[in-house]
Amino acid sequence: MFQIRIWASAAASKSIMPDSDPASANESSGTRNLPVPVPLPHARAREPNQGWFTRLLRSLFGSKTNSIRAGLKDVLEDGAGETGFSPTERIMLRNILALRERRIADVMVPRADIIAVQREIALGELMKVFESAGHSRLVVYNETLDDAAGMVHIRDLLAFMTVRAGASAKANTKRKKPFPAGLDLKSIDLSMALSATKIIREILYGPPSMPVLDLLARMQTTRIHLALVVDEYGGADGVVSIEDIVEEIVGEIADEHDEETAPGVVRQADGSFLADARANLEHVTAVIGPEFEVGEIAKEVDTLAGYVVTRTGRVPVRGELVPGPGPFELEILDADPRRLKRLRIYRGLDRINGKHKPTHDVTAAAMPGASAPAEPPDVTARRAEIARLSPEAGASKSARRP
Repeated sequence: MFQIRIWASAAASKSIMPDSDPASANESSGTRNLPVPVPLPHARAREPNQGWFTRLLRSLFGSKTNSIRAGLKDVLEDGAGETGFSPTERIMLRNILALRERRIADVMVPRADIIAVQREIALGELMKVFESAGHSRLVVYNETLDDAAGMVHIRDLLAFMTVRAGASAKANTKRKKPFPAGLDLKSIDLSMALSATKIIREILYGPPSMPVLDLLARMQTTRIHLALVVDEYGGADGVVSIEDIVEEIVGEIADEHDEETAPGVVRQADGSFLADARANLEHVTAVIGPEFEVGEIAKEVDTLAGYVVTRTGRVPVRGELVPGPGPFELEILDADPRRLKRLRIYRGLDRINGKHKPTHDVTAAAMPGASAPAEPPDVTARRAEIARLSPEAGASKSARRP
């Protein structure tokens, strides 16, 4: 919108303000007769890349565009005063601001925890995997997990079985008593391979360094809510669902089927600690105390299992004792050839007063021909307790993972 201001004509100018120089008056009158557009203040063009949220923050904090983010961070960090945000809102806003720095590797489920099925699996076995896994989507692979074929959704499986049972019920006209709900469930061949059902869907792929926000945008655009994380060689590193990304903002989401899990590190009555091998090293140190300081290894690994494997150079076997930081020792309660599962952390008396050495010391095990010393009675009793607390190998979830 423009306000048009038209100057008076040369004749009117002469009548009001007579000019002694006619030549200059004629020249100036030709210029003054032109309309001059004057933009109104409210019609100024908006600065580029400014959305409504940015303009709102500018009006609230009175700061420039490049300092709005820093100003909002300061307000959220202070936490005190009349900010207008509740504690929950402050946490969510901080998580949103931090999401820009997150990568897929920060939110993915690691490869060892992926529950996947082979594309030739029978429908009956697939139903069992869905029941035990508690997921609505499963990764489907050809020969190995590095050769992914897509994903299968439990809704597609139920839809396939319902359509097949309904068609069989309609075709069976000789039956006098109608099928319940019009479905002939006996007609479903549970030995049919998943590949024959044509219900395998596409899956997204992304490198570990991909920003989380970019993956979220792709999921929204393609409406595919599961992505396989692949490394530079094309191997599978992990998997990310849209729920994993949303949890980065709102926190852990648990539904009716999620079981309540115990903390990663639990103190026992005898002073020892039972720990999940996937427990974060910072969390372990916070629970046990500052004496459990792993040093420079914390720059290379994040979990307790990573610390043990880095310390030993291999995956220790069940029942093995591994020297830990300071006066601590770590005993492997449950493990398989691929990964550690549960550990017990206790203060090694042998490291304090030198009475005895660990029965399965990794240093002695690494020496050819070395034999372990006799097991003291207290260690024997401890191993009996370990056998009682450790789950059976047959109950391990790793049996159904690729």
